[in-house]
Amino acid sequence: MNIVFLTLVEINSIEERGIYQDLLRKFRDEGHSVTIVTPVERRRNIATNFKKKDGVEILQVKTLNIQKTNIIEKGIGTLAIEYQYLSAIKKYLSDRKFDLVFYSTPPITFAKVIEYIKNRDHAKSYLLLKDIFPQNAVDMGMLKKGGIIHRQFLKKEKRLYQISDTIGCMSPANVNFLLQHNPEISYEKVEVNPNTIEPVTVDYTDEQKVNIREKYGIPIDKKVFVYGGNLGKPQGLGFLLETIEATKNEEVFFLIVGDGTEFPTMKAWFDNRQPNHAKLLQRLPKEDYDKLLAACNIGLIFLDRNFLIPNFPSRLLSYLEMKMPVLVATDPNTDIGDIVEKANCGYKVLAGDQIDMQVKISNLLKADLKEMGSNAEKLLRDEYLVNRSYQLIIKKI
Repeated sequence: MNIVFLTLVEINSIEERGIYQDLLRKFRDEGHSVTIVTPVERRRNIATNFKKKDGVEILQVKTLNIQKTNIIEKGIGTLAIEYQYLSAIKKYLSDRKFDLVFYSTPPITFAKVIEYIKNRDHAKSYLLLKDIFPQNAVDMGMLKKGGIIHRQFLKKEKRLYQISDTIGCMSPANVNFLLQHNPEISYEKVEVNPNTIEPVTVDYTDEQKVNIREKYGIPIDKKVFVYGGNLGKPQGLGFLLETIEATKNEEVFFLIVGDGTEFPTMKAWFDNRQPNHAKLLQRLPKEDYDKLLAACNIGLIFLDRNFLIPNFPSRLLSYLEMKMPVLVATDPNTDIGDIVEKANCGYKVLAGDQIDMQVKISNLLKADLKEMGSNAEKLLRDEYLVNRSYQLIIKKI
């Protein structure tokens, strides 16, 4: 089968690790012909190009800066990408006939590209709904509800859902939210297709873990609560900083590893407070990050308390992969905390509730972390292996 994947994630090789690379690698290994259409932002100074690599085809499309840029360029770039992708596909993939076009949100602005491929090739279409936009931007105060821009994006969102033959949502709460707010969508076209990975086995000795901690200046006699990933407004990082300041237990050490729009704010806070029980590191290469993660004890997930949409951060999978209990501080609408607690591999807290946060931290310090880690691994293998996503998509073709 010939498949084409449209994404805003810059993919240079499917041998890298990630939820999309793992899925695309699965398609390739199962004998399918894979074409990836991926952006290369203008800051990279690389022209639109087409290449074959690692047994797949990659069409890199030059775009405006979309990630880690100001909101004006991000907005214009998101709108322009539809035409840039369409032009590149017509130029470089005119001789292809695809059986499946699948794509993820963000963005919601691929409708014309999808329609072109569907009409040209009679292809099936599958949406991996990773982000519910523009509602998330309204939740974060980045868009005015009911404004001209908001209404324009709503039309594009509705159109994207309409032309998608199947919509795969990250969790049951996402399915419910989508159907509740879009009653025109048929229940039959929506299913749970969660973030999934091809896990690796990481099994370091105690001595190796000590060496890793010493390399990064992390105490070897503390329980390390680690937050890894994007440092942006959606994460509600003010509550993370409040938690660091409020935690007085000398057994606890906080490690934050990541990058994003809020990194300068985080760094300024650390420079000013200089906490002796916490450390901030900028983003590390994936291999180095995994090694560091393996030397920590408990994973942290934070989401802004104002979200109405049920986000489901993919960083959960990194923690589960490392057999690590998880502490989740989120809005009341996501079900990620419920799933973690039901699997007995962590606790949930309502973002902003510092009293409960301290209770849950205390519970984790007294818990059998090895048993909870085993439960975390079981949750990963029961629900979040890449074969699940692959089989769900294949069944629709």
